[in-house]
Amino acid sequence: MLALLALSLMPVSLSPPGTGWDKGNHALGFAMLAFLAHWAWPAQIPRTLLALLGYGALIEILQSLTPDRLAEWSDLWADGAGLLIGAVLASMVQRLVVVRSS
Repeated sequence: MLALLALSLMPVSLSPPGTGWDKGNHALGFAMLAFLAHWAWPAQIPRTLLALLGYGALIEILQSLTPDRLAEWSDLWADGAGLLIGAVLASMVQRLVVVRSS
């Protein structure tokens, strides 16, 4: 989570290469968080996803306070899409693991 925060707040000129598309970077980062959260707290998925979306909103607020970043609603939508994708993928992988271990 700290790495995602640091990448989100560093000056654009210092940012490492990503997907080449800002919304893709948001979706990928938050998909990874959702995937990991699904494995860490499987019984708390709705609550965890909501908390992670709140984290995305906090990042947007903090970006609005930096000189070369902007807060955008579309970034928050991309965060939410990434969260859903990550949770679905984690659920699918978890089912495969359970089936194979049975």
